[in-house]
Amino acid sequence: MIRPLAPFTATLEDMAQLVGASLHGASLSFTGITHMDSDVEPGDLFIAVPGAHVHGATFIDKAVKRGAVAVLTDEAGLAYCTSVPALVVGDVRTAGGLIAASLYQYPTRDLTSIGITGTNGKTTVSTLLYQIFEAVGRETGLIGTVETRIGAEALKSSRTTPEAAELQALAAVMRERHMRHLVMEVSSHALTLKRMKGSHFAIAAFTNLTQDHLDFHKDMDSYFAAKADLFTSEYADGAFINIDSTYGQRLADQVKIPMTTISRSNKAAQWHYTQTHNVARGVEFSARGVGGILIDSHTQLSGGFNLDNLLLALAIAVECGIDPIELAAITPSLTGAPGRLEAVSLGQRYRAFVDYAHSPDAVSNVLAAAREFTPGKVIAVLGCGGDRDASKRPLMGRALVEGSDVAIFTSDNPRSEKPSEILKQMTSSLNFTAPSQIIEDRTDAIRAAIALATDEDTVLVLGKGHESGQEIAGVVTAFDDRLVLAQAIEAKP
Repeated sequence: MIRPLAPFTATLEDMAQLVGASLHGASLSFTGITHMDSDVEPGDLFIAVPGAHVHGATFIDKAVKRGAVAVLTDEAGLAYCTSVPALVVGDVRTAGGLIAASLYQYPTRDLTSIGITGTNGKTTVSTLLYQIFEAVGRETGLIGTVETRIGAEALKSSRTTPEAAELQALAAVMRERHMRHLVMEVSSHALTLKRMKGSHFAIAAFTNLTQDHLDFHKDMDSYFAAKADLFTSEYADGAFINIDSTYGQRLADQVKIPMTTISRSNKAAQWHYTQTHNVARGVEFSARGVGGILIDSHTQLSGGFNLDNLLLALAIAVECGIDPIELAAITPSLTGAPGRLEAVSLGQRYRAFVDYAHSPDAVSNVLAAAREFTPGKVIAVLGCGGDRDASKRPLMGRALVEGSDVAIFTSDNPRSEKPSEILKQMTSSLNFTAPSQIIEDRTDAIRAAIALATDEDTVLVLGKGHESGQEIAGVVTAFDDRLVLAQAIEAKP
């Protein structure tokens, strides 16, 4: 966990008043905060969060040995806290976020912070904005699924949106290093689990909402409600919303903060395309924006969903004061995010891509995008992750068969589940014939796809995108779709 170099101090008494906690023991000062006992530094307040299986209070002794001087917990956790003072609250997660933000003096408010949420497109929009800001000389922090960046420094991301204490410390480091912007992905899990408490954005942006994560949220209304929380005055000054989906329009109808609407083709939206034209290796476009702004340019990104992502990024960039003429010049160089329709080319005549698509809608979108630029066959490889929303598996399988000419079903990250059972759930209701097939081993599946490819075809390897490992039965082994795909291309006679 990275922390600012500047010293920060708060007292238990002041924080008790801030979050309505009861203080057990004497008030004292603390200089840091974390929920991970392994990240504790001397002088820290340790957050003991009640978990689904284990209460964080069971790690209090380890935290104290590492130098924690106090604990934030609930009534159940108080029993474990015998050697240091404790703040006791009903909602530990909310209190932890508010205390972390207060300790670091609300760093997200000192940056022009932009939070992107939605089922698909968060990573691409965030990356595009990071690339735009860097291109015009604005030092920028990025927090997301693929990586965390502080200007040019890259750090590995452990999850899409960090826990509150880590997030506030990261933002404080970015402020300390004179970043002008923070662009970050905000997941529905983070909103539900109160990781965003204490954060505030100049702009909150919505891409879309389609079925995903129902193992966590249980139903689409709950999933939508989690996303919608970001678009309130607690978290944001203004909203940018793509209204092309039912959920986007629903969100726009209920938002109370100032709002800008985005649409690929709806001329009533404040930002929309007036024309798009597919060309070799990309799209030429004209985009109309607020106040009659017109941006004529070219993008190397492919597919309608990427046009949505790009338009949202351009609209936000203009709101942040970047000249549309400069944006038009920058746009052709924007590459988007790693593992998002990322080309793998070793000079072969056919095209090959890796994409992170792991929801039914994302699979349909990326296959439709490939269809736009493929004169031959679309050959696609896909699996579904284990220990995740099982209800989407048959939908993803159907999307694969309907959107491709050759569908190859394989293993993704089966985790604790049997790959054969996951594949059965994906394919049991489908009718498909050779050369479409089931190949459980992912390497063999990718090789089979490449073996079938001829000059005018496109091969898509879907589901894992930028990931560099594959988890099977609790063991993670090195596996990068981009590398395996490149090796298959190189080995083809």
